[in-house]
Amino acid sequence: MNYIGIIPARYGSTRFPGKALVDINGKTMVQRVYEQALKTASLSKVVVATDDDRIFSHVQGFGGEVVMTSTEHQSGTDRCQEAMEILADEAREVDYVVNIQGDEPFILPQQINLLTSILDGSTELATLIKRINDEQTLFDPNSPKVVVSQFGDPVMREALYFSRQPIPYQRNHEPAQWLEHHVYYKHIGLYAYRKDVLAGITRLTPSSLERAEALEQLRWIENGYRIRIIETDLESHGIDTPMDLKRVVG
Repeated sequence: MNYIGIIPARYGSTRFPGKALVDINGKTMVQRVYEQALKTASLSKVVVATDDDRIFSHVQGFGGEVVMTSTEHQSGTDRCQEAMEILADEAREVDYVVNIQGDEPFILPQQINLLTSILDGSTELATLIKRINDEQTLFDPNSPKVVVSQFGDPVMREALYFSRQPIPYQRNHEPAQWLEHHVYYKHIGLYAYRKDVLAGITRLTPSSLERAEALEQLRWIENGYRIRIIETDLESHGIDTPMDLKRVVG
């Protein structure tokens, strides 16, 4: 199998404009993501997909590979698909595209390797989950939760639903006791798409569940795609706001 890593990095973030170029202890966020992705043994290539001349020039400046994509994309998934179209000749040999979030400067190569380990050709889509152990994460709407199927083999589980609310609701227990009576998982926003599936899902129109929760993966599930999941015990630190950055790096 041939896996390519694509890092969507737009400039106009609503909650943190220009965050791809913010300095984190001497390196920009996008450079840190890129360098971490390069350490991943399973990826044959890593490319930044941006919509901004400043990010484009910066990535070229530190020796990274970058492509310019449209400013009109609504998601990183759409940006990944355009990047694949731009890389048409090289993309012919690619089996899976790994979407590495541009706001994950501390992404670990082990997480990416874990995700690619379950890509076998039949897998349409895949992502990571992590067990929730604290109430703050459980009830934080900015940390999406995942309901997963149970096949017995933990490597064969699939996502049933994603929500910003804790699911299931526990009728017989107070919210403060929910973690004692059920295993909840949060979603780690690292995706792998089979190449043909990526092309297919980017042609879908937004679904009602997606609009309600503002989670694009619900569109895929509503349209019959299956998202395979694998559990990691490694933490992820996405940077959505200046406060997130301050919390992580001090």
